[in-house]
Amino acid sequence: MSTPILSRRKTIVDIGKAKGTTPVVALTAYTAPVARLLDEHVDMLLVGDSLGMVLYGMESTLPVTLELMIAHGSAVVRASKSACVVVDMPFGSYQGSREAAFNACARIIKETGCQAVKIEGGTEMAETIAFVTNRGIPVVGHVALMPQHVHMMGGYRYQGRTPKERKKILEDAVAVQEAGAFAVVLEGVEESLARQITAKLTIATIGIGASPECDGQVLVTEDLLGLTESAPSFVKQYANLGAAVSQAVEEYAAEVRKRKFPAAMHCFFKK
Repeated sequence: MSTPILSRRKTIVDIGKAKGTTPVVALTAYTAPVARLLDEHVDMLLVGDSLGMVLYGMESTLPVTLELMIAHGSAVVRASKSACVVVDMPFGSYQGSREAAFNACARIIKETGCQAVKIEGGTEMAETIAFVTNRGIPVVGHVALMPQHVHMMGGYRYQGRTPKERKKILEDAVAVQEAGAFAVVLEGVEESLARQITAKLTIATIGIGASPECDGQVLVTEDLLGLTESAPSFVKQYANLGAAVSQAVEEYAAEVRKRKFPAAMHCFFKK
């Protein structure tokens, strides 16, 4: 009798091997139903702290808590089978000290079952990333436009406009790599800079609002599906589910008010 081949979840090694070959396909997932739908099509599911804005109506990612990330990360891991799941470290959970960062990262890994965490920051976080990765926690870096730094950056604007900005972002990306990250997200980066960083690094670059020459791409799923009120200019909308949902609910409301729903087929009758 032949032994069945068991499918396995993609690992950080698989993501690393994608460098310079087939681009990594990544999308955000915050809930079990969405994770289930995306899983077979993507290499990586990112449980982003953007869930604060997308799901909870927060003005930024800053109020998101560790507990919230653990709850959503656990749901995504349970609902997926093949994608590598990465969970964002929320603001305030890793900046205090290397030890605090490790403890928070360890909680995420242990309580969600995810494969890696994502940490925002470049040179200033390199020591922390090294401390965490040396203790067995895989890390994806995140440089350039960093939502947790929105107040310091003066808003959400693309990065790499000036020679000084370009130099800093390149240094940040290199520092993250040298600290032990296995991949780095480049967000809102001027195209030629993203291409330059991708060529320079030996780890995979995951672009969002960056160059098509990055080693992979990630988008917020709700933006891609037309479920958010307004999406960034770098997003391509592949469907307009928001309009479809609105139309379906309008039809449902009309039938309820006219007593057309529920019909007999939707009711239980005594036999």
